[in-house]
Amino acid sequence: MNPIASFFAGAFLCNALPHLAAGLRGEKFPTPFAKPRGIGDSPARVNFLWGSFNLAIGVVLLHVAPLAFALDFGLFAFIAGWLLLGAYLATHFGKRGG
Repeated sequence: MNPIASFFAGAFLCNALPHLAAGLRGEKFPTPFAKPRGIGDSPARVNFLWGSFNLAIGVVLLHVAPLAFALDFGLFAFIAGWLLLGAYLATHFGKRGG
């Protein structure tokens, strides 16, 4: 159990969802590659690739720190990563109007 890897696995997997969804729907959505960074929109293909990259990193981190669905620190770290990044992104994009 590596709680740091679990935390970042939750964050990367949470971040993969909106990018994959936007990309697969053919919609523009902000990525770190947009101008201005993280605010401007990137094309659907960039979102699909960015979401796929986040998914791959999350899966690798879960391989490094396998998630046991038991009430242990690794599970709590995963949930914390997921919730913290999700809350931040919801706030960030809520201000943007999207």
